[in-house]
Amino acid sequence: MKLMRVGPLGQEKPALLDKDGKTRDLSAHVPDIGGASIGPEGLAKIAAINPASLPELTADRIGACVAGTGKFICIGLNYSDHAAETGAEVPPEPVIFMKATSAIVGPNDDVLIPRGSEKTDWEVELGVVIGKTAKYVSEAEAMDYVAGYCVSHDVSERAFQTERAGQWTKGKSCDTFGPIGPWLVTKDEIADPQNLSMWLTVNGEKMQNGSTRTMVYGVAYLVSYLSQFMSLHPGDVISTGTPPGVGLGMKPQRFLKAGDVVELGIEGLGTQKQTFKADA
Repeated sequence: MKLMRVGPLGQEKPALLDKDGKTRDLSAHVPDIGGASIGPEGLAKIAAINPASLPELTADRIGACVAGTGKFICIGLNYSDHAAETGAEVPPEPVIFMKATSAIVGPNDDVLIPRGSEKTDWEVELGVVIGKTAKYVSEAEAMDYVAGYCVSHDVSERAFQTERAGQWTKGKSCDTFGPIGPWLVTKDEIADPQNLSMWLTVNGEKMQNGSTRTMVYGVAYLVSYLSQFMSLHPGDVISTGTPPGVGLGMKPQRFLKAGDVVELGIEGLGTQKQTFKADA
C-alpha cells in the first residue's frame, strides 16, 4: 500500500493512493497515518478495505507521510562512495545523530534557508518507518518491526554541522530540513530495500544518482543496531544515509540559495520537489 496524509498543515487527513493513482480518504477508518495505524494489525485493517469504497480526495497539499514521529534518527557516512567523496573513512559502526522532529515537513513544501546560512546542502535518503516497538531485536527479526519506507530529504547546513563546535544536530535540524514522503510505502511492496535507485537534481541538473546497494549498513542491521541503544516506536523514522553527489563533496563546493528548486526520488517510493527560500 501507498499511505499518505493530505490537506493543509496541521489538518492533514489519512489517505491511500489506489492502483489508478487516485487519492482515497481513510479518515473514517483510522485517525491518522501513525501510531497503531501503522502497526501490523493497523496495516492489516487498512489492507482489508476496498479502496473503491473510499471517498476520493483532492491532494492539493501532501503532508509528511507519517504523523507523531517521536524520533527522527539519521545515519551518517553510510554509503561507501559518499564517505569517499567527503574524505572520510567508512565508520566501524554506524554514525548516529538526531534530526529534530520540528524539521519535518511535507515532500513538496518550501524549504527555508536559515539565517546566517552559507552552506545549505542536499541529501536524498531512504527513510525507514518503524511499525511496532523494537528493543534489543536481532538482525534476523528486525524487518518484523518495519512498517515501510519513504523518501527522506536530509537537508543540511554544513557550516552549522561541522564548522561550529559540538555535534552535527544543529546543522540538520533547522525548520523545514526534514521533508518526508509523499508516501509511506508498506514493506510488502518493496522486494529489496538494498537495491533501490535514487536520484536528486538542483534546478534540473542531476547531482545525485545512486543506489541503496552501496549502503554500508543495511536496513535490517540498522534497526537491530539502534534497538540495542534505544527503543524504537511506531512512527519513528530512520534516515539511512546518502549516496555521493552532495554539494559538500564537489570541487568547487556548491550550495543552495534562495530560488533553487530541488527534486528527488527513490525507485518505488515517489518523488519530492521543493523550492528553497530565505527564512524571515
